[in-house]
Amino acid sequence: MLTTATSFFVRHAAVVMPKSTRKSPPHPQMQFSYPLPYGAVLRDGGVQFVVYSRSATAMRVLLYKRTIDREPERIVEFNPDTDRWGDIWSVFVPGLKADQLYHFQAEGPFDPSQGHRFNPQARLIDPYARALAGRFLLSTDGIVRPPKCVVIDDTFDWKGDRHLKRPLSETIIYEMHVRGFTKSPSSDSHEPGTYAGVIEKIPYLKSLGVTAIELMPVYEFPIEEADGSKPRRTYYWGYDPMSFFSPHRGYMQGHKPGDQVRQFKEMVRELHAAGIEVILDVVFNHTSEGNESGPTFSFKGLENRVYYMLNDDGTYKNFSGCGNTVNGNHPIVREMIFHCLRHWVHNYHIDGFRFDLASILSRNRYGELVPNPPLVELIAEDPMLADTKIIAEAWDAAGAYQVGSFANQRWAEWNGHYRDDVRRFWRGDHGMTGPIATRLSGSSDLYQHSGRRPYHSINFITSHDGYTVNDLVSYERKHNLDNQEENRDGDNNNYSANYGVEGPTRRTSVVDLRLRQAKNFMASLLLSQGVPMILSGDEVLRTQRGNNNAYCQDNAISWFDWRLVERNAEMLRFVQSLIAFRRRQPNVRRGSFLEGKATAPGQLPDVSWYNPAGKSIEWHANGPSFTSVFGTSGLSDPAARAVMIMLHAGSQPQRFVVPPAAAKLSWRLFIDTGAIPPADIYPDADGPAPVGEPLVLKSHSLRCYVAE
Repeated sequence: MLTTATSFFVRHAAVVMPKSTRKSPPHPQMQFSYPLPYGAVLRDGGVQFVVYSRSATAMRVLLYKRTIDREPERIVEFNPDTDRWGDIWSVFVPGLKADQLYHFQAEGPFDPSQGHRFNPQARLIDPYARALAGRFLLSTDGIVRPPKCVVIDDTFDWKGDRHLKRPLSETIIYEMHVRGFTKSPSSDSHEPGTYAGVIEKIPYLKSLGVTAIELMPVYEFPIEEADGSKPRRTYYWGYDPMSFFSPHRGYMQGHKPGDQVRQFKEMVRELHAAGIEVILDVVFNHTSEGNESGPTFSFKGLENRVYYMLNDDGTYKNFSGCGNTVNGNHPIVREMIFHCLRHWVHNYHIDGFRFDLASILSRNRYGELVPNPPLVELIAEDPMLADTKIIAEAWDAAGAYQVGSFANQRWAEWNGHYRDDVRRFWRGDHGMTGPIATRLSGSSDLYQHSGRRPYHSINFITSHDGYTVNDLVSYERKHNLDNQEENRDGDNNNYSANYGVEGPTRRTSVVDLRLRQAKNFMASLLLSQGVPMILSGDEVLRTQRGNNNAYCQDNAISWFDWRLVERNAEMLRFVQSLIAFRRRQPNVRRGSFLEGKATAPGQLPDVSWYNPAGKSIEWHANGPSFTSVFGTSGLSDPAARAVMIMLHAGSQPQRFVVPPAAAKLSWRLFIDTGAIPPADIYPDADGPAPVGEPLVLKSHSLRCYVAE
């Protein structure tokens, strides 16, 4: 996640004396106080509240009746003699039930130079809260009241649901935003912008053919300013964590406290029933408490110098670009992240995680990148996560770039090199023949040396962070003025092209070329070795009007426009056919790297490369055109077919000759991005044979043939 926006919360809550509120005295030993697990745990006859704080001198639980209450109806004091186990505070409160609303409140030193920011008046979100309810409130004396924590009963009828355990090599990921997927009026959703809205669109996802959805952040993040006011810019994307264990209340139907837990589980259950896995985009690199100017509403008020990386003067290290950095390799924080991942896997049946700015997880508490970081290894080795997909965005906002070297065989990576090289090749940049050949083959230069496989490369052309495919072929400059940052935000290096007109146009030649290029990108992505990730809406040419950093655009700029399903049915059919081909064709999703060898006499090598004249390619020539032939050598699956791809990124038509070695097979056309639909793709790969050589490809076009 790249954005110049920092946390919304920049106000500092004033420290004032508390008002008088009914308190419960230190309780007698009513029941054994369990020191674990953390959070609010339902037990027979009441609730056990457990929270960590090493430096607190006093701890309280504030109990509320309604989400709109600014003051608690009851305060329960922890007895430091009977309710503290080392650095863990634990108290049992009888008579409480599920749906009880609460905060923690901690007393301790306020000495920022030493890393302490205790505020005895602050209302604190439980770091292990299972759900939040309500909104930020501001009292008359200026104290922030964050959303209230909810005691949750995790009982749920999963109807036999279990993780789907689809192999990573067979996965096709669809990155999407829960709210944005159905919020547009064009969705005709009964519950737009909600978990239920996603359920309504499962038939569309099935028709598209993707095997997994990767949800942008769905745990709690702020939906208003800390004083309860409407923010100047809505932080729509959700990369501003407030409570790691809690599904986002903003995506639920209704307002019943804690009901988002049930609704989220229902969404996962129904997606699994449709054969679709659920991957969560998780942000363990910073929180929404911001820097030293931000408020205290959770981690700062419990043990600031443990949860965050601090400078010697007590200010915050900022490797996230968002004000603070979570101290992920501190044992306490590492334990919290470990419990959090297990929580989502066990309680929500989540199938995998994509770690935002994951290089921060490789930094020690001083911010230094270290080999074999404990947290990264813990995630890789945890037995409960063994069936989940673990994906790293292997860079951060402070310059670390670890694509190809992030961790061990357990971790896959967003492959930023793939994105850039494929964009540059189709744009026509010089010297890209070798790089794109490497990317089409699974990026062995990045992953083979460490023993990883092609499927450890998560290939993508576009993501939430940057242009859509439509904008990639329509804009040469970012257009982010709507973000109210004077167009300073967002990446300036997009490797895009507009083909003569900036933005929308009715010029037929430009429109046709842009459509060809969009198809070239999607064909390249879905025919490459590795795991493809499609940005939601690219299959129907969604646009963000040139905005390449739409983090704050909770409007039509970001929402899926369902009218495009019909308007751009040609593009949708093209992508559906590509996905279906990939799912049935093992030759484009191999489990091992290509070696350019044949395993039996007379076989085509598993891969070979040729120039347009059909002769072995000379890599130093670096022309804009070449042919790749993927043979079936090394594959035992009887469904495997040889695949021949001709790529031409030049601006003039180009003649191609079928290589002599490949001419021995009978080929049928699958894709011709230069042809008029429906001849642009033959879903059953039964198009015309390549006769009448030489074959002539249009400028900026791709052809794919499949052997009979």
